[in-house]
Amino acid sequence: MQLANYLFFTTHCEEALAFYTACELGQVTLLLRHGANGIPLVDDTMQGRVMHARFEGPGVLFFASDNHDAEPMRGSAHMLVMDDRGSTDRIFARLAEGGNVTTPLAVQPWGSYYGKLTDRFGVQWMVDCAQ
Repeated sequence: MQLANYLFFTTHCEEALAFYTACELGQVTLLLRHGANGIPLVDDTMQGRVMHARFEGPGVLFFASDNHDAEPMRGSAHMLVMDDRGSTDRIFARLAEGGNVTTPLAVQPWGSYYGKLTDRFGVQWMVDCAQ
């Protein structure tokens, strides 16, 4: 068994996945589109948008899609557990581009080098590096 998150976007899934690839989190390993290859359309505005995608990288696995009835993301966050402070700084800075940092990267009372942000697509990220 493995737990993996599923991110729902309304229209920006492909853009978000390209952004996560540029952040060096991994890459799209599967992408299916609404209306392609016999996949039915619930709504004509979804034609060509991402129906289902798999995103993978070292230690990273999540799924994503565009949905006409997607709700804003809240109450959940991706947590990246890092082992190198330089990589932690680099990935946090990239994810924060155009987003909102809610907890700046710093050594926290529990001893981890940790920060939290909401990226420009509304996805929350927690980045943690043990000291």
